Amino acid sequence: MNDFGRAAGQAANDALVRQAELWLAQDPDPDTRAELAAILDRGDPAALQERFGAKLEFGTAGLRGELGAGPNRMNRVTVMRAAAGLAKVLGPGKHVVIGYDARHKSDVFARDTAAVLTGAGLHASLLPRPLPTPVLAFAVRHLGADAGVTVTASHNPPRDNGYKVYWGDGSQIVPPIDSEISAAIDGVDRIDRLPLHAPGTLTDLDEDIVDAYVRALTSLPLGEARDLKIAYTPLHGVGAATLSAAFAAAGFDPPTAVEEQRDPDPDFPTVSFPNPEEPGAMDLAVALAARSGADLVLANDPDADRCAVGVPLPGGGCRMLTGDEVGALLAEHVITHTTGDRMVATTIVSSTLLGKIAHAHGVRYGETLTGFKWIIKAGPGLVFGYEEAIGYSVGSDAGLPVRDKDGIGAALTAAAIAASAKQSGRTLLDLLDDQARRYGLHATSQLSFRVADLSLIADAMARLRAHPPTALEGREVVGADDLAKGDGGLPPTDGLRYRLAGDARVVVRPSGTEPKLKCYLEVVVPVESEAGEARALAARDLDTLKADLTAHLGL
Repeated sequence: MNDFGRAAGQAANDALVRQAELWLAQDPDPDTRAELAAILDRGDPAALQERFGAKLEFGTAGLRGELGAGPNRMNRVTVMRAAAGLAKVLGPGKHVVIGYDARHKSDVFARDTAAVLTGAGLHASLLPRPLPTPVLAFAVRHLGADAGVTVTASHNPPRDNGYKVYWGDGSQIVPPIDSEISAAIDGVDRIDRLPLHAPGTLTDLDEDIVDAYVRALTSLPLGEARDLKIAYTPLHGVGAATLSAAFAAAGFDPPTAVEEQRDPDPDFPTVSFPNPEEPGAMDLAVALAARSGADLVLANDPDADRCAVGVPLPGGGCRMLTGDEVGALLAEHVITHTTGDRMVATTIVSSTLLGKIAHAHGVRYGETLTGFKWIIKAGPGLVFGYEEAIGYSVGSDAGLPVRDKDGIGAALTAAAIAASAKQSGRTLLDLLDDQARRYGLHATSQLSFRVADLSLIADAMARLRAHPPTALEGREVVGADDLAKGDGGLPPTDGLRYRLAGDARVVVRPSGTEPKLKCYLEVVVPVESEAGEARALAARDLDTLKADLTAHLGL
């Protein structure tokens, strides 16, 4: 390196040091102050670059990232700046409900949010304890608030935390509100100069709000059957107590919870990744089901806005259902137990089966971009929405009690369907076979490519656009949508959708939260009588489709 290069490098490092020193001067958290002071003492430019070379961007999912010091980490300064930005957008006198999960610092971040909001002249209501995210989404509408905040990183690793914002209708924010909040955050000065804790403007909510949420769930279409044994895991999250209360209120015996995973633990010690979809995450619940003779296996992710469902097998083991399979069962149940002008909705990456179910029952169908914030806005009369990543919102004739993913309500409804099937000597697997015979077997799968260099994803998308496939898995490509151009009648988003002969489909899109290119595959196989043969054929077709698509992507 020449003298000019060394000087430029030193200047850049000096700038990072100055940013760190300014951060240190305003940081109220002794933990992150000690972390940052140690980095400065040892003169670690790489660590400073990681924390101060970029910042967590506020978007429609709010904020999410690793705990630590600096603008590229989740910490008290980052959270208080976010709260100040939200306060600027809302304005004095508005009411915000605040919830939080049991992750590291979640309670602290929630209290900091309340302090900043009340100091800015807003009214804040704080949920009484770590609670599921759907309780917060419910509370916003139930209390007539103008907005809501929940501190959670959902199913991210233990080192992460996050900050999600809801609007007055109880749904997650969408553009342009996210951009307005982000711009307001950028205009926030030092957080040690913010006014905090205006007297009389903070309400500490009690258990009445949880009771109201539980009562709302008992109005769901649950039928009459209640004989069911359930093995359940909250995966060290906050779902267990609320789920047990909801099941008891609806007349079910409380599920038997995995002892090692029942209580909240921010370190998630028994799983490598606290996500029910991850390999190994359900092992303890499946083992419990085998020991207890359970009819059904249920799981929530750590903030209980998602729900996984499994069916124990007679010879041992358990068949975990895909998000699309659970979505199809829940949808048909809700449709057959509700009346009036209704809509069901899902996303462009979920199975096409929901559209066929809706058509068969004469209800309206909506297809949206990925994310529950879009599903909830699919249209009036929405009684059910789902995304393939095991997120569901279940409603009744009165509509949706929660205008977001609700892992508790979904678990309760899945149990009701299973109990009704049990009365007839059947299981959810039999109901899936029934649907396959009625609508064709819709088999879905995913293909993901994680990269260290994001340009590889951009290059792969460019290659597909420049040289689109004419056939995949021996099936002719009969139609293609470039979602970036708004093809398919949806707002523009980076993605490609291919419709293949035989009612098959492929969607390719960059992940919005991870350095991944994600591909969503679906094949449809007619079923004459036995669904088993069709499932085997579909599995082979999906494997071939994956191999063919991988070759086209060049990753």
